[in-house]
Formats: sequence, C-alpha cells, structure tokens
Amino acid sequence: MDFNDDTHLDVCQNIEAGLKAEYESHPDLTDNLCIIGLENATIAIKQKFGYAKNERVSNHPLLGGIIEWCVTVGMTRIGAVNGLTLKEYVARIDKIKKSVILHSAYGARGYYDFIKNFL
Repeated sequence: MDFNDDTHLDVCQNIEAGLKAEYESHPDLTDNLCIIGLENATIAIKQKFGYAKNERVSNHPLLGGIIEWCVTVGMTRIGAVNGLTLKEYVARIDKIKKSVILHSAYGARGYYDFIKNFL
C-alpha cells in the first residue's frame, strides 16, 4: 500500500496537519524527536484500547503535542469513520514515521520542509 491507494489517506492528512502545527509551535522540534513522538503515540493509542499496558509513554515537553494529537485523531476516527481499525490506524502512524525518516535525510527538519507547503 502506498499513499496513492490508501483508503484512509485522510487519516494520514489529519495526523500530518497536527505534526505541521507542532513543528511551527516548537522551533526546536526535529525530525528525530518527531519520530520518537510518533512511536510514543503508537503506544499511547494502543493503551487507550487496553493494549501495551507495560510500555511507557514519554513525557518529553516537545513530544506531548504529537502524542496528544495522534491519540485525539485516533479516538475520533477508529471505529467511527470508514471502518478504520486500531491496527489500520497504527499502520498510518507507521507510514508517516517512515516518511519522516526518509525526509530527515535532507536536514534536521526535512520532513517539515516537505509537508509545510502541502497542508
């Protein structure tokens, strides 16, 4: 599955809108921190559904907004819009994380530089 045939592409766009806002609110937010935030968001959303209970979610001040945004989007969308499942939602977070990793090769905020003109 790529971005062109994703039936839940709008979910990716929702998550990315929140990431863009976080990058704009926090000039110190780097792609590496964003990756960690997305990994923690995966844990946090799983915990909302009763999974990953033994895993910890970071309380780093630059990650809180990413985690909170992803959980809010997940709680709004999972099971409510287009039959999105927790597994599918986590896969969307992972897809975005891979994009962040890819674009981080172009600088500490390469991902933000990539998405800022699209959202």
